[in-house]
Parts: sequence; C-alpha cells; structure tokens
Amino acid sequence: MPELPEVETVRKGLNQLTLNQKITGGDVLLNRTIAYPFSVGEFVDGINQNTIATWHRRGKYLLAELSSPLSTSWLGVHLRMTGQLLWVHRDEPLHKHTRVRLFFGDRQELRFVDQRTFGKIWWVPPGVAVESIMTGLARLAADPFSPEFTVEYLASKLKNRRRPIKTALLDQSVVAGLGNIYADEALFKSGILPETLCIDLQLKQIERLRKAIIQVLETSIQAGGTTFSNFLSVKGVNGNYGGVAWVYNRAGEPCRVCGTSIQRIRLAGRSSHFCPQCQTLGGVGRRD
Repeated sequence: MPELPEVETVRKGLNQLTLNQKITGGDVLLNRTIAYPFSVGEFVDGINQNTIATWHRRGKYLLAELSSPLSTSWLGVHLRMTGQLLWVHRDEPLHKHTRVRLFFGDRQELRFVDQRTFGKIWWVPPGVAVESIMTGLARLAADPFSPEFTVEYLASKLKNRRRPIKTALLDQSVVAGLGNIYADEALFKSGILPETLCIDLQLKQIERLRKAIIQVLETSIQAGGTTFSNFLSVKGVNGNYGGVAWVYNRAGEPCRVCGTSIQRIRLAGRSSHFCPQCQTLGGVGRRD
C-alpha cells in the first residue's frame, strides 16, 4: 500500500502537472470507485469545468482544491493498496485496470488505475465539510511533518498501550501516513525491536523514534518513494527507496550496519523486519 512518501511523491507530481488546469469532463469505468456522491453522473457533473487550484496531502489521502467562478469544492483520492494516478495523453492505450478518467485540455487526462479495486475517489460539494464526507480524515493523528508531531505528542499517543510498538505505529490515529515499510525502517533507526510494548518505552526511546520517523520519510520522499509492486509516480516512474532500505523486505540479507542476518516475524498479521543485533528492548539507537 502506498504510504506517506509515495502519496507525497504523487502530490508533488500533480502540483507540477495539473495546477490551474480545468477539468473538461470525466469517465467512470468502475462505479464503486466513486465513494461520493453515490450517483456517478453527479460526480462527473460536479467536477466538470472546475479548475485545480492545488493538491494537499493528509496522511495517505490526496485532496485537490477545485475552484470555479462561483464556488470551491474538493476532489479526494485514497490510493489504498494498488491505486495509481497517471498523467497521460488521451491517445495512450487504456490500461485494463483503469477505473476513472479525468479529462483536461490539450488532450491530456488523469487516469486512476487500480488493480485490486480498493481505491476510492470522492467529490465534496461546495459548502460541505470535507470530514463529513471523507470520514477517515477525522480519525487521523498528527502528520509527522506537522508542528504538532512533538515528542510529547507521540509519548501521549503511546502512553499505557499494552501492544507492540510496530502495531501501534500502523494505527493512523497514532501517526498519520505511516505504514509497514516505514514503521520497520524507523524502528531500526531508533534501535527498538518491533515487539517492544508501548508501555515499556522510555522517553528517550520515543524521542529517537520520532526523529527516525521523520528521517526515513524524508529520505524516501527524496528517492521518490518505494516501489516493490504497484507504486508509480504521476509520470509512471518507480520509486527508488527500496534499494537503500535498512531492513524492510530484506529478510535473510546482512544488516547494513553490523552484518547480522535480517529477520522477519509476523505481528498482528503483518510482516515485521528487524536486525536482532542492532535493535533491542533497550533500544540503543546507534544510527543517525
């Protein structure tokens, strides 16, 4: 599933390519991709002739501010597991998993391609609160790049929780935008085993963890995200973070720091990768 760096990479690409572009129409090829409104015709009519003012990211959600001479509305997108937003020429052959097409001038279009069909798109009409339609937004924690994401904030989210820290980091009400890849990476950089219970973490460990979360996300954004299966940028380019990952998807390979074999376990149904030498319950946190 695309995580914060992948969604941020898409947001940046969309802001480079689609700002001030007017939507001239659309075509919905899979009706259930549209989460709101429930009428596909209303969705197409709603976005038509609106200009994209800017794209925002909240956690793993993308939000386009749409402007028209009389009002402002919103277009929301969640890529989920396999969703892709691709900016292509109208003559580009349709991918068999294309679900929604948004048309622009010069025969350009923005295509939503989604193999597993879990992705969703919303149109929020003028005067309606975005969170009332895209209800998942209201449950999001602070973004790791926001001023609110302090050591004290993270400590308050983890306080008294008797569950593994890896599981907690996947909870979007604890950290917005973090997922399996970057939770593993941040725990490695902070020297904390994924099985460590939140309640057992010391403030210094939480401080290292907060710093590590921000660092690995920044590094991945600079690399254009991670492509292990489906993720592509708006221009159809793979992300390159996977080639420098510390532990994720490297089970059996030597640790880049100490040479110990990277291990993989299952926690709450999700895979977790770690170095048993560099990561401990005490969390020495040797890496910058």
